[in-house]
Amino acid sequence: MGGEQAPAHPGAVDEQFHAITSELVKRSFQSIVCIVRDMVQPDTRTKVLDAAERLFAENGYSGTSVRAITGLAGANLAAVAYHFGSKADLMAAVVRRVIDPIINAQRTRLDELLARAGEPRVADLVEAFAGPLFDDMPTDGDRGVHASRLIMTILSDPAEEARGWTGPDDAAVRERYLAAFARALPGLTPPELLFRLRGVLAVTAVDRVEAHHQPTPTCPAATGRAARSWAITFLTAAMSAPATEAGK
Repeated sequence: MGGEQAPAHPGAVDEQFHAITSELVKRSFQSIVCIVRDMVQPDTRTKVLDAAERLFAENGYSGTSVRAITGLAGANLAAVAYHFGSKADLMAAVVRRVIDPIINAQRTRLDELLARAGEPRVADLVEAFAGPLFDDMPTDGDRGVHASRLIMTILSDPAEEARGWTGPDDAAVRERYLAAFARALPGLTPPELLFRLRGVLAVTAVDRVEAHHQPTPTCPAATGRAARSWAITFLTAAMSAPATEAGK
């Protein structure tokens, strides 16, 4: 009849079906590629954190600009405000990423020591406090160096923002260690005890930076269990040294 259409040729139907199927497969493949790429490549927030960790560690808080951070990260200048709020908030996020695993390990190890009978020895307290600086720090080349330098920056940077990351939980762990060391070393005044505990952090951070440097034949870098054991022995002796006489 005049109003009826002729049936489509089987070959044309097959071609059309093949074209549609090919397009669907192509789009599915492209979607999978995008998902895998996003999983493998760091997101913008992580790139900004990595760049800020490096620059804060090398130049300090005041010596690092937001523009330098986003430039190194390959991100838009507004990325810091979008993901973190401010440069100070970014500094806090950078430090927390490095410090949180260390503080959590320090807390756990002190809990284990105090659960035992009797007061912990100085050597045990030093290992519980300093051990995580070896065991829970990033170990890959660049991140290991930057994390160690970042701790040195925290200890020495005059900018208030370099210390603005601390919270009540961090203070509680520090006070618990100070109290335990005070019981083990009753001859030390609180200021000298705090000075020595800060020295443990500084010495360990310097050692970790040196460990990532290219060793020379005359000065090989200490790594692994040997470096950890040497550091614990040295720091135990430093913490256990007689109290400084007044006036000296």
